[in-house]
Amino acid sequence: MELHWVSILLLLCFGCSNLVLSGLAIESPHYTVVHTESDFEIRLYRESLWVSAPLRGSSFENSTKAGFHRLYQYIHGSNLNSAQFAKTAPVLTSVTPTTNTSVYYVRIYMSAKSAPQPNPELNLQIDKWRNHCIAVRNFTGFAKDDNINQEMEALVISLNKHFTGNTTIPKDKTYTIAQYNASRHLTGRLNEVWMNVSGFIAEGCPNYQGDYY
Repeated sequence: MELHWVSILLLLCFGCSNLVLSGLAIESPHYTVVHTESDFEIRLYRESLWVSAPLRGSSFENSTKAGFHRLYQYIHGSNLNSAQFAKTAPVLTSVTPTTNTSVYYVRIYMSAKSAPQPNPELNLQIDKWRNHCIAVRNFTGFAKDDNINQEMEALVISLNKHFTGNTTIPKDKTYTIAQYNASRHLTGRLNEVWMNVSGFIAEGCPNYQGDYY
């Protein structure tokens, strides 16, 4: 069965939590924009629930496809309750580079307050995120192995330019790629690179202490 990611358009609003496609709302995690620059913004994301597929490999694209395939099965009933869930956005792929391979976590947001345990063969985990701030840079086109690291480096340069000494980025350069479009969507694509930041002083933006409870 061919799997397609949900195609969506971003509803441009302050702190919005829904995305709209053909008049139908698609849930996304709640956030508030606390700082804006020309090439990035700082968002405060609220407590949220995610289902994650851990992988290790050398390809962002292959790992994202493999992880999403497992998550697709989960939201279509491959869990201990045989429950099915509405699609959400975006699909996240967190990347921690290492010498020979990278560690990837492919994630989908759960709009429900709780999530049933996945079937064991899927090797998924349920994560609860704390309130925390994320630096976000937008980019267009397709997110691929040959451009995601460049987008991450561009975000690091921007953060160092604007917040030298006032914010800290992860030393291991862990970052996340958020994808909002199906692979068949060839134009007008929206992607984001996310990076957790600590020490950022803004109203309502807590000092970063790790993603999870």
